[in-house]
Amino acid sequence: MIWTRFRATLCLAVLTSTLAACAPPVTRGVHVARTDYDPLQPLNRKVFWLNDKADVYVLEPVAKGWDHIAPNPVQRSISNFFVNLRSPIVIVNDVLQGKVENGVSDLGRFAVNTTVGVVGFFDYATPLGLEQHVEDFGQTLGWWGVPPGPYLVLPLLGPSNPRDTIGLVADSAASISPWFVRGDVLFGARVAATINTRALFLQQIDEAKRASFDYYVFVRNAYLQRRHALVNDQEESPNGDQEELYHPDVSDDLDHPEASEPSTQP
Repeated sequence: MIWTRFRATLCLAVLTSTLAACAPPVTRGVHVARTDYDPLQPLNRKVFWLNDKADVYVLEPVAKGWDHIAPNPVQRSISNFFVNLRSPIVIVNDVLQGKVENGVSDLGRFAVNTTVGVVGFFDYATPLGLEQHVEDFGQTLGWWGVPPGPYLVLPLLGPSNPRDTIGLVADSAASISPWFVRGDVLFGARVAATINTRALFLQQIDEAKRASFDYYVFVRNAYLQRRHALVNDQEESPNGDQEELYHPDVSDDLDHPEASEPSTQP
């Protein structure tokens, strides 16, 4: 396991250096959100179609079944647990971005919700004024000026780009869970988190599909606009609820289900 994580970290360092070297000089926080930079669109649409079929025929039916038997408070508690489990990754990226105050807040949230909140199933930190932040290594790279590259749809994981894909690898390396939990257990937990999150968004995703003229374009634009806003710490846009539906990591925004989306949903 240690050797595997070392290789992943080494690969990450090489990829990050390559991406940064190819990037033009930029100033942190001045990227322009481009929703039309999609040179891989023919391939992306094919992967998007496969992801959508997996959602329609596998994930959505299972999520509906779970939604039928699990009351909303149970689903919310499960989502709280996975948000809390991801806290170390958020804290590390707070520090890497120089956001000390946010890091202290997220560390406090993790401590309170892990203890008083029964390993994260209950959120007692928010009423105490400990604000939750959404950070990942893709955002950290963007914060320090690394451009996102072209839009990319990953199999099963959904919307991404080269920078955020590297970020996923780094966040996996920064996670403390693999050091204490077997891989098959972690995989099962990820599946459970995905199903639970999809159940929380049954209505929102159905409405988005029915309301959008081209669902592929809707998801792409929502993802790119949201990632731009997160990297630059911008205020929510008027369409923030819809834009936050799409994110490559299922556990990032589970504490706000009205404004996030499972990663397996294209």
